[in-house]
Amino acid sequence: MKTLKKLFYISILGLFAFQTNAQVLDAPVKIVNRAWEKNESGDGHVSNRQVIPFAHLREADVMWASRVWRQLDLREKMNLPLYFPEYQIRDRISLTQVLWNAVVVEGSVRAFDDEDFVTPLTVASILTATSDSASVTVQSQLDPSIDSVVSSVTKFESKNVKKYFVKEDWFFDRQRSVLDVRIIGICPMLDNYITNNETGEQEFKGLKKLFWVYFPEARSVFVKNEVYNRQNDAERRSFDDLFQKRFFSSYIIKQENVFDRSIQDYEKGLNALIEGEKIKEDIFTFEQDLWEY
Repeated sequence: MKTLKKLFYISILGLFAFQTNAQVLDAPVKIVNRAWEKNESGDGHVSNRQVIPFAHLREADVMWASRVWRQLDLREKMNLPLYFPEYQIRDRISLTQVLWNAVVVEGSVRAFDDEDFVTPLTVASILTATSDSASVTVQSQLDPSIDSVVSSVTKFESKNVKKYFVKEDWFFDRQRSVLDVRIIGICPMLDNYITNNETGEQEFKGLKKLFWVYFPEARSVFVKNEVYNRQNDAERRSFDDLFQKRFFSSYIIKQENVFDRSIQDYEKGLNALIEGEKIKEDIFTFEQDLWEY
């Protein structure tokens, strides 16, 4: 009798242990794309970051200022994190795709036709300007005497944007005693390809302005998108960090002047680059001349 009771208790315990083990084995394993897990609900995750406001600035404290325009070439080595990936890789997209999603897909950021942000652009007008349709006449394979017309539509691709215009203000804030800079607007420049109606091939026709974006408004989008950091893949750096810390390469193409002309209007080639460097040097020299050592 005692033996039967022992066997009964052992079988019950064994069945309980089997069910417990089965529950553990059946529990799904949480999948993470990294060896470490990003804290989706924590403040450190890039998607939960908030824009850090600029330091308070009074007009009376700006004792000197200069407005400049820059050209940012995404093909330069330092700017490659802005250009790549050409197509989305996991949770990373390019700067152009971030702007396209914000302006066209989500509508969270306004787009303007001019650098003074006076004339707004509609999504329909942007889509029309960035698409190219062409009709090509093709001979029938069954009967060469019969021609058929084939229509093709080329849509926007972010990889065709390789340059940006950046409009920024340099100023000296006497309240903080610093030479500071703030980006006012950015403009992606699209490689303009036109379809040849005779051959059906794409022909490059120069650069075309896509739209102007007011940078302070776009910061709320930039701060929530991660950019690749080639020095440390574990550091969560956003596009807003990249712009605020000046982790990009560019050259000056214009300084505000009485004629409202760019450097290309009076200098060409290497001389234009030298003129841009001279303007940059003059800005930093101004700050140095304010101090006595």
